[in-house]
Amino acid sequence: MTNRKRGFEIAKGYEDKNINLPVRKTKYSSGYDIEAAEDIVIPSFQPGQKPTLVPTGLKAYCMEDEFYMLVNRSSGPKKGLVMANGVGIVDADYYGNESNDGHFFFQYYNVLDHDIEIKKGDAIGQVIFLKYLTVDNDIAEGTRTGGFGSTDKK
Repeated sequence: MTNRKRGFEIAKGYEDKNINLPVRKTKYSSGYDIEAAEDIVIPSFQPGQKPTLVPTGLKAYCMEDEFYMLVNRSSGPKKGLVMANGVGIVDADYYGNESNDGHFFFQYYNVLDHDIEIKKGDAIGQVIFLKYLTVDNDIAEGTRTGGFGSTDKK
């Protein structure tokens, strides 16, 4: 048994797609740079439009008292890309879930007046791992039964 704490793996269905595992670019970077797993077009925003999900081909694992944040790159808004949820929060039990194996995506809107093309391998965001705290009288006992957006389903 290994003593794994946190890391990245290739998600099911992407094993043969030449997905690069994320790296930090400098010694003191907090975020791991994430690349797009495939070419995708993000259309110019129209009212009522749903965000475009950009696949990463990755899943990540972390300790039970940790989560990871999906955050935009600092250059994202300059390029017209705004994360639909501001910051994505991914819980430890998302890893390996039955719906999508824990494959995480970035949700983007394009605020420019023209479509934006993202190519496979383009840097699309960052992942930052963090610990979280609970209150004294925490009673959470639920178990995740799905993937993306599943914790608010009854």
